[in-house]
Amino acid sequence: MSGLFGMMRTGVSGMNAQATRLATVADNIANSSTTGYKKSKTEFSTLVLPNTGSSYSSGGVTNSIQTMVTKQGVLQYTTSKTDLAIDGEGFFIVQDAGGAPFLTRAGSFVPNAEGELVNAAGYKLMGYSYANGTPTATANSFAGLEAVVISDISLTATPSTEGLYAANLPVDAADVVPANLPSANAATAEYSAKTSMVVYDDVGREVMLDIYFTKVTDNQWEVAVFNRADATPGSFFPYGTAGDPPLADTVLDFVPTTGQLDTTGNTDITIPVPGGQNVTIDLSGMTELAAGFTPLDAQVNGNPASGIEVVEIAADGTMYAQYTDGSFRALYRIPMATVQSPDRLQMLPGNVFSQSSDSGPIRIGFPGEGKLGTVVSGALEASNVDIAEELTAMIESQRSYTANSKVFQTGSDLMDVLVNLKR
Repeated sequence: MSGLFGMMRTGVSGMNAQATRLATVADNIANSSTTGYKKSKTEFSTLVLPNTGSSYSSGGVTNSIQTMVTKQGVLQYTTSKTDLAIDGEGFFIVQDAGGAPFLTRAGSFVPNAEGELVNAAGYKLMGYSYANGTPTATANSFAGLEAVVISDISLTATPSTEGLYAANLPVDAADVVPANLPSANAATAEYSAKTSMVVYDDVGREVMLDIYFTKVTDNQWEVAVFNRADATPGSFFPYGTAGDPPLADTVLDFVPTTGQLDTTGNTDITIPVPGGQNVTIDLSGMTELAAGFTPLDAQVNGNPASGIEVVEIAADGTMYAQYTDGSFRALYRIPMATVQSPDRLQMLPGNVFSQSSDSGPIRIGFPGEGKLGTVVSGALEASNVDIAEELTAMIESQRSYTANSKVFQTGSDLMDVLVNLKR
């Protein structure tokens, strides 16, 4: 009698296990076109009861569900710069409407009404802002993250605060009489070389700076900076009223034997921009060699009043805004998160994951660091479901379910025979 009951229980156990497998197959097939979806897989293990040498008690089968998170889907390229995929390990950090953070590989982000980047499930992409300087990742916490916002409802102007200039100054240039140095701002001013740079004031106006390099004596040069708006038409000098000091001036000393800038002296110049901020120009790349005046590099930050025309996202997660004037500005850096065992993450509705007791703690870094993958802009990660594999699994489960039902039916028939022996 116990053997027949065990036989029927085993059949029911087999049917339940195959029903679970069919459920995962159904879910996988339904989500075969879901961006970033990770397939679920049913694994079986035996349930064996203690047996004696003269009888056998059948046990059954138990199952567990595994999510194939570490198996990457194929990258499919799109025309949207805000469609993001991860090539390698890691997850995007997203946030729901209630502010709770989650992990996802679903990167189909588009701006909502507030300019926040949200994916198809409504989760907001999180990142670190450049508003307070170059961001750093908080390795063990979501602190410091904020929703990535691309808003084009207003113009943005950023004043210049820093830059660099590098050039070669001719070592054989003639010395200039001190009374005629540009810093004296006289009509008779002489100079050895001149350049100009555009910087931006607080409201995004362009300010043209005239920069004069003048040899004072061997291996020593004066740098004087004036506002082009104050120049005398047709002759530049004097700027404003004769004798007025320049916006800024300094002296550069060069090492006679190498022609390189003497770093024990001045290596930069700070210029108070009219209507703007103090701009510090790095001059450490200046040289004094036997060649003509040769500009090598000139850069300055800031941008004029303009709106965002397009967004670019680099492989290291840095999101740049290109403005209508052609300038670029870093807005956010998008981090990635990972855990020790991604396949043990808890899968939740909306194609997101959360930390579980078996996954290990969440660690946060930037793309390309350690084992973290890189960001691919203009691409989406497809589901890692193989339809042919799922259909094969469905047929196998169907056959196995039918066989287990026959076991149960046979046990039921034998039980009827046993009950009716007395009749």
